[in-house]
Amino acid sequence: MKILEKITLIIYSNIMLILSIILCLLVFGWLDMGLVGNITRDLITGETSSKVILGASVVFILLSIKCIFFDSTSREQIKERQGVLLENESGKLMISKETIENLVNSVALNFQSAEEVTTRVELDKENNVKVYINLIVSSDVIIKELSANLQNKIKEKIKMATDLEVKEVNITVKKVAPKQEA
Repeated sequence: MKILEKITLIIYSNIMLILSIILCLLVFGWLDMGLVGNITRDLITGETSSKVILGASVVFILLSIKCIFFDSTSREQIKERQGVLLENESGKLMISKETIENLVNSVALNFQSAEEVTTRVELDKENNVKVYINLIVSSDVIIKELSANLQNKIKEKIKMATDLEVKEVNITVKKVAPKQEA
């Protein structure tokens, strides 16, 4: 978040807090409605105070419109969400997260004991890959052996296909599928 947006959010939050407290005090009868009305009228009809309130209102209206209709996500953040951008002397290559996830799924589904696979990939700023896999495995599997083989195979395949370093391959076995009767 940019500094202007942070400052605006802090100011806006404080104004909303003050207004909410005043409204609560009015509802509970702890604050006189006439007093609030007189203060409000004096602020709006005063020459200097009315200009300050008008200026602040216009600024908040414009900032509200900006926040509602314009995304503050930077181009770098968008690229990070999309995938990895690799460059060399010949040009650029964008490898999407979806491509890496499909690669991981294909490796995992080559193991007979992996019945269902869902994958999530995270990339850091140095283009290191973290892979998160959820598995449903068959009932006759040795989970420790499967996970070790799967982690090694995924690291090898991603390195070979994309030349990216895989920092972690995190596997969660969600379920062991029941044996199917023949």
